[in-house]
Amino acid sequence: MTTNCIKFINDNIETAKGTGSISTLTFDLDITVEPISSDNPLAPTHRVLGRSPRGKLVECGGIWKKQNKETGADYFTLSVRDYSFNANLGKAANQDDATLQAIIPWGPKDAA
Repeated sequence: MTTNCIKFINDNIETAKGTGSISTLTFDLDITVEPISSDNPLAPTHRVLGRSPRGKLVECGGIWKKQNKETGADYFTLSVRDYSFNANLGKAANQDDATLQAIIPWGPKDAA
């Protein structure tokens, strides 16, 4: 699998499970994402799980559905807590497969 992507089991991202990986200069993490059902509109749509150094599956972040204020289009963001990593999900380059989502990192708003 290509790094910095999540492969979902179907193209209904909001309710699909998936697996992927995130690689940066400071960490390299294989992830599993599992949908969450909640009535809270601020709750994440997915739990992000990674492996501990001893191989245990642990929750390390989440995926949230957001809406672009200008266009009204829905999109998804991902965060990994321990690394203060944030990213948007989007169509992977040169792909027509809607189940393959690229992880597109972005820095904190106060970064110089």
